[in-house]
Amino acid sequence: MKIEHTALWVKDLEKMKNFYCSYFEAVASEKYNNKQKRFSSYFLSFNGETRLEIMYKPGLELSSSDDSYGWAHLAVSVGTREIVDSLTERLKKDGYKVEGEPRTTGDGYYESVLLDPEGNRLEITE
Repeated sequence: MKIEHTALWVKDLEKMKNFYCSYFEAVASEKYNNKQKRFSSYFLSFNGETRLEIMYKPGLELSSSDDSYGWAHLAVSVGTREIVDSLTERLKKDGYKVEGEPRTTGDGYYESVLLDPEGNRLEITE
């Protein structure tokens, strides 16, 4: 068994697609539109294996609480410590909030933690 994909409700579909494609080399599917349900989405593929579906529906209310149930973070493995460091610096330079500078965590990961354009936590791991 494997997890086929995970999904994330977003406020700005195009902005989020561009973020993940630009910084994490995601490849976006064709945009899916369901006019009857007023729903649209993209599937973003990472390295041809992992997929993230980003979804938009007008009027949907999203929780901004850090302590709410639901998605805690998305971890993206980039391959080396050097890439963790350089990507973290690039994102910081481009104005994204870095919540945790690159470091080795207690459970052995070398990672940094940042927020995507809508405040979702991302861990960039070795």
